[in-house]
Amino acid sequence: MPSPTPRTFAAPSLRSPRARGAVAGAAAAGLLTTAALAGAPHAEAAPRSAPAAAAGQGQSDDGRVRFVDIAGDGGTALKANVVSPADAKPGERHPAVVLPTSWAMPQVEYLAQAKKLADSGYVVVSYNSRGFWQSGGEIETAGPEDVRDASKVIDWTLAHTSADPDKVGMAGVSYGAGIGLLAAAHDERIKAVVALSGWGDLIESIYGGRTQHKQAAAMLGGAGALTGRPSAELRQILDDFMHSNLDKEDEMIAWGKKRSPSTYVDRINDNGAAVMLGNAWGDSIFPPNQYADLFEKLEGPKRLEFRPGDHATPEMSGLLGLPNDTWSHARSWLDRYLKGERNGIDEEAPVQLKSRSSGGYEGYADWDSLASSREELPLDGEPRTIAADKDSGANGGTIFLSQLLDQFFRLPPTASLPLLPRSRAAVWESAPYERARKVRGAPRLHTTVTPHESSGTGIAYLYDVGPLGHAKLISSAPFTFHDRKPGEPFPVDVELGATAYDVPEGHRTALVVDGVDPLYIDHNPDGARLTFTSPATDPSRLTIPVRD
Repeated sequence: MPSPTPRTFAAPSLRSPRARGAVAGAAAAGLLTTAALAGAPHAEAAPRSAPAAAAGQGQSDDGRVRFVDIAGDGGTALKANVVSPADAKPGERHPAVVLPTSWAMPQVEYLAQAKKLADSGYVVVSYNSRGFWQSGGEIETAGPEDVRDASKVIDWTLAHTSADPDKVGMAGVSYGAGIGLLAAAHDERIKAVVALSGWGDLIESIYGGRTQHKQAAAMLGGAGALTGRPSAELRQILDDFMHSNLDKEDEMIAWGKKRSPSTYVDRINDNGAAVMLGNAWGDSIFPPNQYADLFEKLEGPKRLEFRPGDHATPEMSGLLGLPNDTWSHARSWLDRYLKGERNGIDEEAPVQLKSRSSGGYEGYADWDSLASSREELPLDGEPRTIAADKDSGANGGTIFLSQLLDQFFRLPPTASLPLLPRSRAAVWESAPYERARKVRGAPRLHTTVTPHESSGTGIAYLYDVGPLGHAKLISSAPFTFHDRKPGEPFPVDVELGATAYDVPEGHRTALVVDGVDPLYIDHNPDGARLTFTSPATDPSRLTIPVRD
């Protein structure tokens, strides 16, 4: 993508009260969430080098866990723990699983699951990713150093435990998931990967639609500063990102691509690791679309699971040692591809999902099979012009909170469709449905936009609308444009977030487009307007994937 010219509107957009409030709120939410999960203060600087000793440096009270230092890339000290099978016999070899910690989480994050794996015959090594807590180095955001760290931990595991060199796997949540996938592209010894709530494409995750996902970035930046030592490169990238420094856009994209498993998917395929991906429909850090895209490009044994929730919430109860489908399936995946057990997981449909509206799993042969047909909502009628710099009241909610309410209580973000001001929101509605509709997959918007400024942002929302106009959010996505000629129309295509949602009989669907959402940085200058039309030669439409 060519680097666009910097615009003077970008800084005022971020300095506006709505931008300051949203960023501050997201940062506070991130800090509070991290503090609650981790329960400890800011990490002190850790020693850079680790001794090459094989012996454990300490043990847990029950004697099951060894705490060790492992020398990572360049000798950087990585704080780790090792859990081995209790009944291991001398000379026996065991399959091994390496678990890099999530962003901002301490090395005890996986302890409950590590013990379960060890009880079933695995050697498990979990380590604090570099730059966090007591591990040395700086936060490199799944950079080359982190990938080499993973290989160094595998080296150590093979040298100092009973790990079988032919049965090595990686697993992890969020940051650990991304590192595991990247490591599988660079280390042929990795035979299986379980990547939960991770990313395939880092740019599509936090810069999808060329729009900064500011609450997600603020949460990651705040949590990293609280629990670790961000590198100078990361600090500069975040500063350029949050301040809309478009002059650095190409550099930011290159930085993200270097850290995206999708960039190396050919290497993952060549190395042949069996890959299980799991994510939440409402993941506000790493939305599901980019994981579905990665899944489709994988050629080896693969599995994709989607469930209701937000970032890492489907896995959370399992990290506390409670019964959890995600971790149960993860162990079955590792058993199949590291132990060789014929447990049937490879015979199930490779795409498994849970609807946000009903219980039970649905299985599909591939991602394209989710929808059996596609329905179109025409976006015709008179042109609609909105004040793009004003919030209409439609929005995607608040990071973590909104999707947790949807996960546990089926209460997604809502709006009153009749009360949305048409001066700030363009609205199109379907007729009431005579039968229920099962939305499965990613809705797509195609429309024509005429800007009144050279840059701008729009956010598209798909709602389930009840008889009284109460609207529940089904899906949404932003789009941003730069360097457009004011008054000159151009086509816009937006892929909304993939989902599984059931619209009841008698309800309608509605598309709403406005210009402001607390989740994103918008590029609408004061007084900006957007006009939506449907030319006869290129009709505007919303395409909704449905399952009969």
